[in-house]
Amino acid sequence: MTDLAALTSPEAAQLAEEGALLAVPVASTEQHGPHLPLSTDTDLAVTLCARLAAARPGVVVAPPLAYGSSGEHEGFAGTISIGQEAVELVLVELCRSAALTFPGCCWSPPTAATRAGAPRRAAAARRVTRRVRLAAALAGRRARGPDRDIAAADAGPQSVRINRARKGNTTPIDDLMPALRTSAVKAVSPTGVLGDPAGASAEEGESVLGDLLSDLLARVRAWCGD
Repeated sequence: MTDLAALTSPEAAQLAEEGALLAVPVASTEQHGPHLPLSTDTDLAVTLCARLAAARPGVVVAPPLAYGSSGEHEGFAGTISIGQEAVELVLVELCRSAALTFPGCCWSPPTAATRAGAPRRAAAARRVTRRVRLAAALAGRRARGPDRDIAAADAGPQSVRINRARKGNTTPIDDLMPALRTSAVKAVSPTGVLGDPAGASAEEGESVLGDLLSDLLARVRAWCGD
């Protein structure tokens, strides 16, 4: 993986001149129940960008944006949210600045759990595309709820406190969205868990990550015209 932060400025310029695409892991620092770390979304976004870079030549991976719009997780210790307006401004300015070096910028929010912030990211994308071509990929499997998928797809299995995993609200996420928009996760799940993490495995995690990577690759190929 080519890590932007490890490059010198001339090295970055050379890669950009060769047509490198900048992949930005866009994530959050928020609760995912008693069994998953606050870095879960960020770990997933970084892993997905790294796999994109391994699968496609000419991808440079930026440092992650580890803070997002996580107001729906208020009330759970450790969640840090910068709000929707700030997220939009950060993404617009990030891509505006990146466009001074790179011909393209790809955001990678990894799972359905980031879905609440998607409309704001879409608004930012509409603003940014006037200045830089941009692909934003958002994918996720919700068969048993996002926290099962996150547990399965976690990039660092050693960080999962599997003995603390508990079944949460198993109502389909689409049915929960109205309540989540008007209140917060705590109103529908006191533990912060949506879905049932029971039975999640490393094998299932690889399958989830494979699906997410396939979706991201397809979107990037379509955008790049190849």
